[in-house]
Amino acid sequence: MTMTDSDHRTDREFLTKQAYATDEHLSVRYRTHELYSHPKIDFPRWVVDMLDWRGDEWVLDVGAGPGTYFDLIQERAPNGMHVAGDLSYGMMQAARENSQAGYTQVLNLDVQNLPFPDQSFDVVLANHMLYHVPDIARAIQEIHRVLRPDGCLIAATNSEHTMPEFDTLARRACTLLGYPKQEFKPVHVRFSLENGLVLLGHYFRAVARYDLPSAFHFPEVAPVLAYLNSTRALRGPQLPDEVGWDEYMDVMEKQITRLIRHFGELQVHKLAGVLVATNGGGFARDYLQQLDGTE
Repeated sequence: MTMTDSDHRTDREFLTKQAYATDEHLSVRYRTHELYSHPKIDFPRWVVDMLDWRGDEWVLDVGAGPGTYFDLIQERAPNGMHVAGDLSYGMMQAARENSQAGYTQVLNLDVQNLPFPDQSFDVVLANHMLYHVPDIARAIQEIHRVLRPDGCLIAATNSEHTMPEFDTLARRACTLLGYPKQEFKPVHVRFSLENGLVLLGHYFRAVARYDLPSAFHFPEVAPVLAYLNSTRALRGPQLPDEVGWDEYMDVMEKQITRLIRHFGELQVHKLAGVLVATNGGGFARDYLQQLDGTE
């Protein structure tokens, strides 16, 4: 699989008009993480705290969705500038509703072709979105272009090995439905904690990876089904053509019900994290200055 694959995971029309037409399904997933994750950690806050903020940074938030990071950025850069963008007009509407008047500019933009001059920003956030970009290398090049020499990219994503229990249940459901060799390719494998480190290393002198392991603890079936149904737009196209979503979910529900009855809860192990990349700032500033003999 190449980094420019054209499928439902990267198709602009599909993503903006189905998977992310509004913030409804994304909000379900956010709430599920907040309510059922252990340990209880504010993931967005943990992500932005990877940087030592001055308070006057110019920040670009690409794939900003409904504005998850808006308040956090304003807290850390109250004297700076914040520009946020997304391909989805539905997400942009939600973002505008969440934006602080006069602080956040919300734009419709494509990370593969950013409408900004070179070296415009101190920080670029690209959280849980680069795996949706058709040409990931092009997106990284554009981010690199608009960052200042000591600027930093913050790119949160998932591990290739996150939520293995859901993958096992999905494969078993397909086996029970008569398709034992069905494989699923989660969208995040295109830019994960593992391969994202390598991809960013082609363009940045220093890249650091920070992991945050956790787990869902589901004491009942309903929130599991709500979470899985929120992923239908991305997971459904990977089912065999002969298997409908309702049929698939019926088998999933039966499996999950039996597991919760037996164990008292369903545990799903997660591994998410953040990649921080720079050419001369952030965590790598002192080391790179020594390396270059400029200290």
